[in-house]
Amino acid sequence: MRIAVAADERVGVATELSAELEKRGHETTLHGALSATERDDWAWASEAAAREVAEGRADQAIVCCWTGTGASIAANKVSGIRAALCADGATAAGARNWNDANVLALSLRSTSSAELREILDAWFGAAPSADAADQANIAHLADIENS
Repeated sequence: MRIAVAADERVGVATELSAELEKRGHETTLHGALSATERDDWAWASEAAAREVAEGRADQAIVCCWTGTGASIAANKVSGIRAALCADGATAAGARNWNDANVLALSLRSTSSAELREILDAWFGAAPSADAADQANIAHLADIENS
């Protein structure tokens, strides 16, 4: 899977994230502070990763900032993106399952290495729900976005 990864700082799990993804067999594209050529502010870095997903150059993205909140807000401004700030595996699984989230947002401040692995296990282990009510909610998000 192609994963766009963005962080506004090289702290916390930012640097180990891409290595962990590559260890799991994913191809990564790095943005923000993880790239030598891009602006490292959270809004710009998260937008760049989210646009890769929206434009089909990446299957999913993972965006990070100190709290994860700004990164998720910036990613969600890109049309077609459903970014979810996840602090644990259960939330990550639910975001993929019920919300068909295509961007994972993480806090660089509070995500430990062990939590990172648990969140990634849950995120990649879950799939979008086939339940009609869940699919209707996802479809309604597109209606909201286009209204």
